[in-house]
Amino acid sequence: MPTLTKLYSMKEASQHNTKDDCWIVIDGKVYDVSTYLDDHPGGDDVILATTGKDATDEFEDAGHSKDAKELMETMCIGELDTDASASAEPETQPTGYPEKLMTLTKQYWAVPAAVVGFSVVVGILYLRKK
Repeated sequence: MPTLTKLYSMKEASQHNTKDDCWIVIDGKVYDVSTYLDDHPGGDDVILATTGKDATDEFEDAGHSKDAKELMETMCIGELDTDASASAEPETQPTGYPEKLMTLTKQYWAVPAAVVGFSVVVGILYLRKK
């Protein structure tokens, strides 16, 4: 069934992620909430954290009132193009993932080494008492 509203891809909606230009996606609809950020009771950072993804769960979990939902409808600028999101390539691990893992391993090597060292000292002290 054709829609009367403009269709936006998730990629396009995610590009609007600043305080001056903020779009969110809830229940398959795209909302331009840029002018509402300063008035949001939970603060603008709550909304900004949901840009670039489907924010339906976060919106529902917050328990918004009927008035809030009616106000939100005035900010609707279109719908999410489900065909575009279905044809998008699946996300893969970033190419730098192995490098990040190695960096973290090198950075936090002291914790397991300390546990092993502590265990050896406790074992030696235990055996000396026998």
